[in-house]
Amino acid sequence: MLPDTDDLAEVLLDLQVPHEDINDLVRMGRRVTDDPELRRFLERSVDELVRGMGEVGGPVDLPDLDWAAGPLQRCFPVYVFVAALPSTRAYHRERGVPADVSRRTLADLGRNMAVFRRRYGRAGVQAPWWLVHHFRGELYQLGRLQFERARLGQRTGARLAAAGLDVGPNSPCLNLHIPDFHGPLSPAAVDRSLALAREFFARHFPEERYRVAICHSWLLDGQLAKYLPADSNIVRFQGRFRVAREDREPADAEPVQFVFGDPELPIESLPRRTAVERAVGDHLRAGGHWYIGHGWLPFDRRA
Repeated sequence: MLPDTDDLAEVLLDLQVPHEDINDLVRMGRRVTDDPELRRFLERSVDELVRGMGEVGGPVDLPDLDWAAGPLQRCFPVYVFVAALPSTRAYHRERGVPADVSRRTLADLGRNMAVFRRRYGRAGVQAPWWLVHHFRGELYQLGRLQFERARLGQRTGARLAAAGLDVGPNSPCLNLHIPDFHGPLSPAAVDRSLALAREFFARHFPEERYRVAICHSWLLDGQLAKYLPADSNIVRFQGRFRVAREDREPADAEPVQFVFGDPELPIESLPRRTAVERAVGDHLRAGGHWYIGHGWLPFDRRA
């Protein structure tokens, strides 16, 4: 189920796994292949992942390797995703997904591991549940942004229906995500991503009509506009969206995690090197809170 040793290293490099993790992952891969119990566990995990490939929002419950410890437990999801890769690529080919889109989408495994290493200083997979969307054909990297095939929730769907849109709860939508380690969120980059997405989904998922794109992110917290110039990339990104709903539950760890790399850093010592760092840290030090913003924009025409 796993590639041979030499091929495994090549596959890991294709998935942008950090170079310093390759040798250990290849070594542990031999243990997974040689241990009957680990191999059976891997097979069950892959079966769970690929069942219903391409289905939007299908329940996937990857089992936890809680009886192992150390690097094998932290990295076991890597082997699950690698073993599922042939099924993912076959689905991409069936849909006519271009090879470069497939490659950049699945390279999020490496980005995820880079985030884990930045935070903890060792190998691991930061959020295996997040990567499930990539390897099941639900999410695609298109330029600067990622677009996830999804459905409107109850609150957002009702709010948009009340605003006069031809959508409602459970209507198809695209969830828009902003990946890390991918350069500035410039207006030109966002324009290009939206244009690519409109063409991509019309061509490869023509039976699914996406009228709106939804974004749930701390980057849509309107308080940022109090700290950042009006022509900043973040403020201009916010200006594309209309409010879908408001959160009243503080989410202070979100900007700390994404801006500084570790959600548990003490507030008083957060750096002030950039405008965004100063905005996030100064607001928290003044006793304020940050919130997840929920925005939408029309997708079936130019926003």
